Amino acid sequence: MIIASAIFLITLFFVITQPKGLQIGTTAIIGAIFALILGVVNFDDVLDVTNIVWDATLSFIGIIILSMVLDEIGFFEWCALKMAKLSKGNGVLMFIYSILLGSFVSALFANDGAALILTPILLAKMRILKLQMKTIVAFLLAGGFISDSASLPFIFSNLTNIVTANYFDIGFMQYLSKMIIPFIVSVIASTIFLWLILRKDIPKKVDISLLKQPKSAIKNEKLFKLSWAFLVLLLIGYFIGDMYNLPVSVFALGGGILFLLIATSFKTVKPIHIIKEAPWQVVWFSIGLYIVVYGLKNAGLTSYLTSLLEILATKGDMVSIVATGFISAFLSAIMNNMPTVMIMDIALRDFSNQALAYANIIGCNLGPKMTPFGSLATLLWLHVLAKKGVKISYWQYCKFGFIITPPVLLIVLLSL
Repeated sequence: MIIASAIFLITLFFVITQPKGLQIGTTAIIGAIFALILGVVNFDDVLDVTNIVWDATLSFIGIIILSMVLDEIGFFEWCALKMAKLSKGNGVLMFIYSILLGSFVSALFANDGAALILTPILLAKMRILKLQMKTIVAFLLAGGFISDSASLPFIFSNLTNIVTANYFDIGFMQYLSKMIIPFIVSVIASTIFLWLILRKDIPKKVDISLLKQPKSAIKNEKLFKLSWAFLVLLLIGYFIGDMYNLPVSVFALGGGILFLLIATSFKTVKPIHIIKEAPWQVVWFSIGLYIVVYGLKNAGLTSYLTSLLEILATKGDMVSIVATGFISAFLSAIMNNMPTVMIMDIALRDFSNQALAYANIIGCNLGPKMTPFGSLATLLWLHVLAKKGVKISYWQYCKFGFIITPPVLLIVLLSL
């Protein structure tokens, strides 16, 4: 346990600090190699981890490729400009609409896609609107929070969803039927609490005449219209795939590659640029950190968690569901949500109450918002902002995260 914990903590430290530009994926792979060398994990464990995460990893690649192509043709910029124009200069409406836009992007293009693609667009538009820095930070904090709290409705909305759904053999439609209510509750609760916390920094009026018309963002109108039809067909494909028990990655990765080929035929995007710019470090980070944390599982962490969860299960459904969600949440905040969801899934493997698996997902999606290193989406979000000249300190983020996350998490778990 000491060796496994040391490898994990050192790996996480380098992931957070990124000294001398050392990227997160490289750090995670180095940590995984040390775990192998020191005998904390073996090659059979690596195969076990690969079996757990392969579908989620391939799905993520597909979703990111699709998102990047849509970004290239102006899809997300059009959405952002349309959102701003619909507010008619009302600051409160613009704040609410930006949260709803974040929910839409997070649900359909995963939380990491929302952090990587939507954040720079919103930041650019807010600078054009000449908003004060405190207002910009308020909008960004709201967008960062909703990217995770709204990643509940579909299996592909978050890597944690895919991993858990595969582990417990939960189908696409079955998952949606159980999580649609928590998703709606999460968006409403998040919006209310974000407004209560950040309302002092939201202006009453915004001069939207400074923004260009949404139509000007579109690079190819025919392809833009086709993209909406493609997204609908892709969503239908997920339901059809569920009927035939096909992996989510068949449609996520297949859809991403297919749309890349379609956009290339329109001569709107350069496929080499998309492939080159895709965040491959995220893939290495996911696999590497899973292997590192599997060492903690081998050292007995899952046994401790199983014993604790068995005690809580005797207290009734509501107590066990809420407690499971909060355990997942705090573990995610400390050790990142991607490895946490795997460890908790293993700990919950022999429980008959499948609601605990959903509680684990909710905890792993919302809980990491308490710390800046709790989820990959937040790390990416902070990195994007830093590159754009917006500095949000870890302490500033933690104060915000610890205020808003627990009440929203509790409400969503109760809705489950």
